[in-house]
Amino acid sequence: MTRSNLWPYYLQDDFLVNTLRYSYFSENRFSVILSCMNKKMILAFIGFVVLVAAGYFFWHNQGVGTLPQGQNSVSGSDIPPISASKPTARHIVTLKTNFGEIQFETYDADAPKTVANFVSLAEKKFYDGLTFHRVINGFMIQGGDPNCGSTSSPQARPGVCGAGGPGYTFEDELNPATPSFQAGYKKGVVAMANAGPNTNGSQFFIMLADYPLPNNYSIFGKVIKGQEVVDAIGDARTGEGDKPLSQVTILSASVGEVSHQ
Repeated sequence: MTRSNLWPYYLQDDFLVNTLRYSYFSENRFSVILSCMNKKMILAFIGFVVLVAAGYFFWHNQGVGTLPQGQNSVSGSDIPPISASKPTARHIVTLKTNFGEIQFETYDADAPKTVANFVSLAEKKFYDGLTFHRVINGFMIQGGDPNCGSTSSPQARPGVCGAGGPGYTFEDELNPATPSFQAGYKKGVVAMANAGPNTNGSQFFIMLADYPLPNNYSIFGKVIKGQEVVDAIGDARTGEGDKPLSQVTILSASVGEVSHQ
């Protein structure tokens, strides 16, 4: 039942009159009220609560335009064993922005394809001049879309901001046995934005706070320096579509290799 049909039912004269007429003459007012409620009314109320809860959940997790919706099922027999107690870092990525410098380490053991993709794009200077086009205070900042590039970016392309990518997609890396998957989306975590299962491209996001997202987005690193810069970007004023009113530009993205035992 729709809400337009639900409200008039509650306000019917017969329902109110009967309730008022007998409530003072019954030894059990609560049972009188219950007797006036039929199955149709109860089901309508339950349906309304379910719709409100579903709408809230969808709105709260919509897009990181897309975060990301969708979840892959993973068979236990397909999961490779991983013995590391924490993610193994192999690269340090430096993002120079007009707000300051951000560094994050990559989790090559947990998400090798995702890391290789990001490193490859960074080395091709794909991210240079692009922007953080979506900012949700207390949640995350999202960037890496060539459709949202600044005018100085050689990668800037026409198209809907939030829907762009490198021209290809690749599969998710969502292994429940990995330390990063088990830790979840904590403050400083770097993960891929997507438009559903196995639609990764170039867009990524950085968490501003711990958040209980479903494990639908491949985690491939974490900020080790410059979280205050991430937080400052998170405080930027935004407009329609959570887009910053003042452009937040990735001036350059560079990659260095590190070796962890």
